Amino acid sequence: MRFIIYGAGGIGGTIGARLFRGGHDVLLIARGPHLAAIQADGLRFATPAVDERLPIPAVGHPAEAGLREGDVVVLCMKSQHTESALRDLAAAAGDDPGPAIPVVCCQNGVANERAALRRFPNVYGMVVWLPAEHLRPGEVVTFAEGPGGMLDAGRYPGGVDATITEVTAALARAGFTSAPDPAIMRQKYAKLLGNLSNAVHAAAGEAPADFARLLREEALACYAAAGIDCAGVEETRARRRTAVRDGDVPGFDRHGGSSQQSVMRGTGNIEADYLNGEIVQLGRLHGVPTPANYVVQQAGNAMVRDGLSVGAITVEELRRRIAAIS
Repeated sequence: MRFIIYGAGGIGGTIGARLFRGGHDVLLIARGPHLAAIQADGLRFATPAVDERLPIPAVGHPAEAGLREGDVVVLCMKSQHTESALRDLAAAAGDDPGPAIPVVCCQNGVANERAALRRFPNVYGMVVWLPAEHLRPGEVVTFAEGPGGMLDAGRYPGGVDATITEVTAALARAGFTSAPDPAIMRQKYAKLLGNLSNAVHAAAGEAPADFARLLREEALACYAAAGIDCAGVEETRARRRTAVRDGDVPGFDRHGGSSQQSVMRGTGNIEADYLNGEIVQLGRLHGVPTPANYVVQQAGNAMVRDGLSVGAITVEELRRRIAAIS
């Protein structure tokens, strides 16, 4: 089995690095200065225990990957990039082995699996609890060690099979907590609740507990209206306690979640449409008001559209905007 990590940022780079260190066949798909740095000097992988450069092969496009039977493609890009990535992947895969290639959506949000299923029959969801950052080209930092994070996975829309059992076993050997889950979307909908504050952190640099609760309550009302099954708080906390052990990485400060990192890196895009926007869409479909998630979605998009810095839109301003439309 060869692991093709499509999107080698903080999450993908960490997964690829641990698999590579564990002796697995790994290929990274990256882009721009990050790709150039990896190809020139290897991937710098920093954890609480190690800081090393790994000579992981890397290419810039699926067409350069030489896709073949036995490959597993792990999507690790943010959700706003999934559609274009799938188009490129499908074109590169062709018809033989083509659609049979397993595609694992190791991403936040719940929209990626459905998008992948339009082009590939063997699609898997993977829930991600993994504290990692990618802020400089050629470098990923993970603030967890032994275990290095949680990556449970299952077939989409449900079930497990030999492929995902083998994938999760390889990840477990590589230092993650990873198990097959036939109802993986329950975990992914639960993870989405926590990710609703990502754009708040990006905009304001903080997300007070009562504000995060407001976002979650809107989401849970939408889940109930839509009949969506979601893992409970205690279930999720219990799984995380055994799955992630945070630690300090010498020489590196921790800067926050993926949306905040997008703003800090000046990427020009953010995942809010697939996090808060997912709840807004559910609310519109099922007649549930979602003013808080709508305001946060719009604020996240404004941060990248207008080139704002973290902290440019305060929590107080977000509250004012919510009150104005509630």
